[in-house]
Amino acid sequence: MIVLYTFGSAFGLPDPSPFVIKAEMLLKLAGVDYAVDTRGFGKAPKGKLPYLVDDGLTVADSTFIRLHIEKKYGFEFDSALNLEQKGLAWSIEKMLEDHLYWFVVQDRWMDDANFRKGPIKFFEVAPAVLRPMIIPIVRRKLRAALAAQGLGRHTPAERGELAQRAVAALANVLGEKRYLFGDRPCGADATFFAFVAAGLCPLFASATQVAMAAQPNLVAYRDRMLAQFYPGFKADS
Repeated sequence: MIVLYTFGSAFGLPDPSPFVIKAEMLLKLAGVDYAVDTRGFGKAPKGKLPYLVDDGLTVADSTFIRLHIEKKYGFEFDSALNLEQKGLAWSIEKMLEDHLYWFVVQDRWMDDANFRKGPIKFFEVAPAVLRPMIIPIVRRKLRAALAAQGLGRHTPAERGELAQRAVAALANVLGEKRYLFGDRPCGADATFFAFVAAGLCPLFASATQVAMAAQPNLVAYRDRMLAQFYPGFKADS
């Protein structure tokens, strides 16, 4: 039995981490049995979630989790795609993970109001006396990471312009299709759903959330995927 290590549902999402949602979606798409454990962060081999343990083998990082599923279980996530579509699918995934992800970090962690509504809850496991010291250290590290990546150097107006452009591109690629490339989900749908759900989360006020909420096809996609893969789970509206 595979054990997938997650944070657990939070912020009106199946998991606060889009990478965790992506990993769980990959397992669901492949039809592989798994159990969830929310107590593994302290032992995460790369200091991040998700990771899984499969028959004694530990696999960290959502992309390597995908490769593990493909290699061990022989499931081809992109079997219905042609070569051009496979290239586009990978490009969409990397745009989400290496570009839009940083908007999620900026919106949740650098905006004081959003931080108080969400990420501050992660620190409740720390002794209360230590939180005033730990929280600023973590936020400074993330601010430095955002500056190194580049997004943190932009003004709010500039970030908003980039967010609108990225969201419009996602909406245009999806169009009126049920999944990214038609009537069957592919590997990129796991990532696409994870980041659309994260971006639409109304708990965090941001230009990204406003831009996504203005795209009816992205909202409908999020709702369809939740109903299909997380039956009974209700996203905040």
